[in-house]
Amino acid sequence: MTSSPATAHQLRDLARLRRVRDRIDREYAQPLDVEALARGVHMSGGHLSREFRRAYGESPYSYLMTRRIERAMALLRRGDLSVTEVCFAVGCSSLGTFSTRFTELVGVPPSTFRTQTARATAGMPACLAKQVTRPIRNREVRVTEPKLA
Repeated sequence: MTSSPATAHQLRDLARLRRVRDRIDREYAQPLDVEALARGVHMSGGHLSREFRRAYGESPYSYLMTRRIERAMALLRRGDLSVTEVCFAVGCSSLGTFSTRFTELVGVPPSTFRTQTARATAGMPACLAKQVTRPIRNREVRVTEPKLA
């Protein structure tokens, strides 16, 4: 049984998208932009963005920022770096953009997160603390309807 040319093309694109996602996961602290990521897999920036969003539900930039914020959360939980140091350690070049994006994803500013998690995760194994404090995007939050008695 042979696959159609369209299916073969889709599989090739999916493999390319996985390479982009893996590169973002590995090199999140490096300066990455959609055009550079697209060149690495021989796609145009627009095509990469459309296909990445179709495959993973978010843009490459959004995925990159989520990885950066997750890493920032881990560094802030450690408590030995300032918010500014964490910002630059995860590859962000603007403290304002970092703080805004962090607040959007986590729900509190980085300095507040650092203070709250230090208390909330004290004595908790790091693997559990990471799972408990993972950022939840708005579309992932389950909306429950109030029950009328």
